Amino acid sequence: MHPQPPARTTTTVSSADIPDRVRELLDDGQRLALIAAHHDDADTPAGHCVRVVYLFVSGPPDTRAELHVALDPDKPRLPSIAHLSFPGGRFEREMADLHGITLLDHPLPRRLVRHFHWPRDWYPMRPDAGPPPRFTAPEGPYPFLEVQGDGVYEIPVGPVHAGMIEPGHFRFSVVGETIVKLKARLWFVHKGIEQLFQGRTPQAGLPLAERISGDTAVGHTLAYCLAVEEAAGLTVPHHARLARALLLELERLHNHTADIGALCNDVGHSILNSHALRIREQLLRLNRDVTGHRLLRGGITLGGAGLQSVPGREQMKAIGQDIREIIALALGHSTVRDRFTGTAQLSAQAAHDLGCLGYVARASSLPADARTGHPFLTLGPALTVPVHTTGDVLARFLIRAEEIDASLALIDHLTGELASAAVTTTPPPPGPATSASGSGVGIVEGWRGTITTRIELAADGTLSRVKPVDPSFFNWPALPVALADTIVPDFPLTNKSFNLSYAGNDL
Repeated sequence: MHPQPPARTTTTVSSADIPDRVRELLDDGQRLALIAAHHDDADTPAGHCVRVVYLFVSGPPDTRAELHVALDPDKPRLPSIAHLSFPGGRFEREMADLHGITLLDHPLPRRLVRHFHWPRDWYPMRPDAGPPPRFTAPEGPYPFLEVQGDGVYEIPVGPVHAGMIEPGHFRFSVVGETIVKLKARLWFVHKGIEQLFQGRTPQAGLPLAERISGDTAVGHTLAYCLAVEEAAGLTVPHHARLARALLLELERLHNHTADIGALCNDVGHSILNSHALRIREQLLRLNRDVTGHRLLRGGITLGGAGLQSVPGREQMKAIGQDIREIIALALGHSTVRDRFTGTAQLSAQAAHDLGCLGYVARASSLPADARTGHPFLTLGPALTVPVHTTGDVLARFLIRAEEIDASLALIDHLTGELASAAVTTTPPPPGPATSASGSGVGIVEGWRGTITTRIELAADGTLSRVKPVDPSFFNWPALPVALADTIVPDFPLTNKSFNLSYAGNDL
């Protein structure tokens, strides 16, 4: 059964009216999903201007509301909404750094994306930016807030970490072992992905979408494809929707299994981590059988999906029993449970105010899940969405454990519906936009949380703008909040319980 198409509205407003309109949408229960700047030329309906798009979403029923505001291309200025929305303030700082938009009355106007060795007046997303200039000497030390007082000292960690962890800098202000304040500094690996999309055909954009965050190939590719399909007027067959939902749950399963093991490892139970990695390896080999790639690349295609096989139901049942045994051993061990319980609590109010998504939000009482709020396939009673209230490491562990059970049940349901052992749908790639707007939005519940991608197609069918938003962009600010008044040894465990993507954030 196909869900009803989303209700989508687009409203053009003046810059002066933005705060009031944003307040109305937030008061109506809408969530700010993204803000994206566009540089329109004279041939576009808006004419030569900087156009800013605000996307608000809610569901069920699936609703998307867009506000469009045109700014002077020579001096783009916009009233800030940071006092209304914390995520909105971060999107604004990102726009200021990359597009040169001045935010009026922003409470924290300093740089977010561009580190201090980036040239002061070079904005890489502007069409007149030109080639990247040479980086200069830093303008000065990063303005970390210094906590002062008797016994306060600082612990710098990163940005280079051991192993395969991506770069991020953490500055701890500590008294004894108690963390008074933590500041996370990111964007060390800003890759310019949004600009790399521009000018590509939608088909050529697929490999880039798959690599936005390597462990979320299905989630980001599916959000991208849903956006392109809406913009180009493509219809996806039912069996391809089933295959897409299956791939999404397989991705959730192998990532949650790895996190279960890693959390056990961080409290000294390494044998459980070894067994979790053993199961994850089985799942990665299963992924290779399903799509030809261990991380499920190639499974999502524009207008369809391509599977080489579907998982065996008995095989998945055995894997499920294996995972549940590890979870039972972990929760039955007093040291593990004691270390998890009460550690790094994130309140429901803080999670709401910060705009948290995914298992971070659901561990703190917020039930939102794009599979129910913005479904591309009606799952009905086959889907359960676990929610916990304590907001601690234990809650984030339990959410993963229960989502593993929910994914296994969904995989069993979907493989039962997929009649054949191979599903391949390869429609012709989309040409020039056939919808009225030439823009589209894809919303997907990735394994970390809700992924939103908005795209616009040019008249020749190429991508004129792609704005992907990983849930890590929303969840990173919650990590320092959860760690306030904890102890330094809690940091590795708490960080793993959030397990946020640097790549998905540092676009």
